Amino acid sequence: MQKRSKMWLAAVLAALGGLMLSALLLPQSFRLAAVTDIIQALLLLSGLISFLPLALRSQGRMRLFWSLLILGLLLWLSYQLLWTYFEVVLRRRLPDIFAGDVVLFLNIVPMMAAIALRPHVARDENAARLERIDFTLLFVWWLYLYVLLVIPWQYVVPNVAAYERNLNNAYSAEKAAFLLGLAACWIGSQGAWRKLYFNLFAMSFTYSASSAVANWAIARNEYYSGSFYDIPLACSTAWLTWIGLRSNPEEPQADAREVSTSYGVWVARCGMIAAFSMPLFAAWAISDSAIPARIRLFRLVATLLAALVMGVMVFRRQYRLERELVHMLSDSRESFEKLKRLQAQILQSEKLASIGQLVGGAAHELNNPITAMLGYSDLLLNAKLTPRQQTLAAKIGRDIRRTKSLVASLISFARQGPTPKSPVDLNTLVRTAIKLAQPQLESLNISVQCELDKELPKVLGDANQLLQVCQQLLGNCSRAAGDSSKTLLVRTQGEHESCVLSMTTAGAKLESTGQATASDSMEDAEGLSACQGIVQEHGGRIVRGHAGDEAFSLRVELPALLSSPLREPDATLPAPWRVRPFA
Repeated sequence: MQKRSKMWLAAVLAALGGLMLSALLLPQSFRLAAVTDIIQALLLLSGLISFLPLALRSQGRMRLFWSLLILGLLLWLSYQLLWTYFEVVLRRRLPDIFAGDVVLFLNIVPMMAAIALRPHVARDENAARLERIDFTLLFVWWLYLYVLLVIPWQYVVPNVAAYERNLNNAYSAEKAAFLLGLAACWIGSQGAWRKLYFNLFAMSFTYSASSAVANWAIARNEYYSGSFYDIPLACSTAWLTWIGLRSNPEEPQADAREVSTSYGVWVARCGMIAAFSMPLFAAWAISDSAIPARIRLFRLVATLLAALVMGVMVFRRQYRLERELVHMLSDSRESFEKLKRLQAQILQSEKLASIGQLVGGAAHELNNPITAMLGYSDLLLNAKLTPRQQTLAAKIGRDIRRTKSLVASLISFARQGPTPKSPVDLNTLVRTAIKLAQPQLESLNISVQCELDKELPKVLGDANQLLQVCQQLLGNCSRAAGDSSKTLLVRTQGEHESCVLSMTTAGAKLESTGQATASDSMEDAEGLSACQGIVQEHGGRIVRGHAGDEAFSLRVELPALLSSPLREPDATLPAPWRVRPFA
């Protein structure tokens, strides 16, 4: 505790000690009443001021919690100041029927609302909005109870005995409800919250018990301001400063444990019970023939007005609840749609995994003969051959190495493991794929038009896998074209932060889905599935459809590597694949 807080508490204890000595040693007099009233007002003011930083430095429900407590203390202090004004300034006792008694009665209502917020429990904002309406219903009910029981004997037919009896009964019921709420929060909390609720409960219990004893002494004409009956009352007001100074505005924090919805249900039930109690009070007001007719009429009118106000609030609550239910239904539908999309993605992933296992098994079977063929091709290159035979043997070796790299890529895809990635020039991959597919394209009498973006940034990926994707897409487009098209347009371009490779062939035979019939073959489907897995692993996507005029198109989008290092275009490929650029 800071030095200033210690000095503050010392001053409060000194004032409390002075009040105790005065009550025990001094006889009944105006001086004793003045000292006692002023000290009690100062103790309440001290408690109120000690709570102010807690509200100013808090947020959300915590700020509302401290603010409601401060409002209750402010009403309490206002009543004490009214008492002090009458006894010290006017030098006379409070009237037996005092209009300011409503301030004393209402000071507990904001405190009840504060503990009803239960800031020690984390809750969503929707529940908080509904409960605020329920709390307002309860506040209106307590105010109606005071008007029903106390006001008639104060203004309609003044009667001191009935007024004091009904005021004490209503005030006692209110204090009992407040103590029950504090006890429930004390039992249901833990840590710093438990200590806070304990101190509030002990302070309130001390005040309620001492107030009951003081009322008993008043009834026996034994009470006077400054008597020893005021000592426990002063102790309870001094306790407020201790609570305020010992509480940290950043603590306690709301408990993030899962919260049962039963509390909100019971709050709503209490609000409904308060609303439906109006007809019972109306029936009681009419049937009680022992009271004057004017009071019966007043109570009936007050009940009807309260029922009207509470009915509007119930309607407002129902409207808010319907809005929340519609919102929850909309969220549920959106969550269901997301779940369906997730299930579709999981199904697609399972299909890709099955294809990967099939491809992996076939690739392993192909790996052994390819290795043997590669060895034989190397032996053939070392033999004495004619220049033409040397060229053909070199092409055989290069194609075998390319095939071996493709098989390695298939095995890597089947394993679904991460592959090392490096900056890759997409234009170079496209030129190489077209060069390797040239014999197939020439056999189908298909010419290739290239529109390659010279400023295209590089992509981060595996050159072997991306080359496989380019070759597969070229094969799909060429088979989709068939005999109806003789031109294949290959284009690369940068879009925003992506590198786009598109292949379009005009005149392809398309189904209603916009996809070429040839591309729906098992070979093309498996090839595109493998390509889709590779591209997704690189953070991109493949779009298949048509580009107008019955044109079959394939589009690959890959994230661009905007800060890739400069290097020669062909350096992105393995040595056996390096060929001259395609013009």
